[in-house]
Amino acid sequence: MDAIRSALVPVLNHPATLSVWVALNALCVVWLLYDLRTRNPQTHGLMRWVWILTVSYSGPIGLAVYYWSGRAQIARDSLSRRAFRSVSHCYAGCGIGEIAGVIIAAGILALGTLAVGAVSFALAYVAGFALTIGPLMAAGETFPVALKDTLVSETISITVMEVVAISVDIWLAGGAGMSEPLFWTGLLVSLSAGLLAAWPANVLLIHFGIKEGMGHPGEAHAH
Repeated sequence: MDAIRSALVPVLNHPATLSVWVALNALCVVWLLYDLRTRNPQTHGLMRWVWILTVSYSGPIGLAVYYWSGRAQIARDSLSRRAFRSVSHCYAGCGIGEIAGVIIAAGILALGTLAVGAVSFALAYVAGFALTIGPLMAAGETFPVALKDTLVSETISITVMEVVAISVDIWLAGGAGMSEPLFWTGLLVSLSAGLLAAWPANVLLIHFGIKEGMGHPGEAHAH
């Protein structure tokens, strides 16, 4: 693992790497917005923002997830596609929390490794839960019921996502400051790692009926 990190860090810490990464992510977001407006206008409200955030965090990876699982043009839906839609919904909220946590704890407060992980983990849970509780309450559930449903359906997914994401971020960029490209590239790599790690967990959660999963993207989204 040390050899892998030694090979990755010089590349990730180069300003050109961060510049190219940000530019590529921006192009992916532009393509997404064009597709949402011209070919998938039925994707609106919260789910529209889920895809915008997913692609903003993960660029080509997020765009590939959207193209494969989030468009009305899908000829045949599947459990795997439903799981990617579900994990992207979770990812959108958790990403906000993790980014805020890393910036506050590591970048601004300069806390130690364990504290950075704890703050990021807590904020990811808060943001991830909020993105599920809000729509459930809007659909008529009381706060206690919405909280219980969210705890049951999202705890495993968020835990897997954040354990992987925060571990990767600390492994790659632990000790890096906000002025260093590695601080940001490490965060972006870790977010995508969390997304991919949580997908099989969501496949199992939907398969066993713990999560309902998202319907076909050609239909109106209820979440």
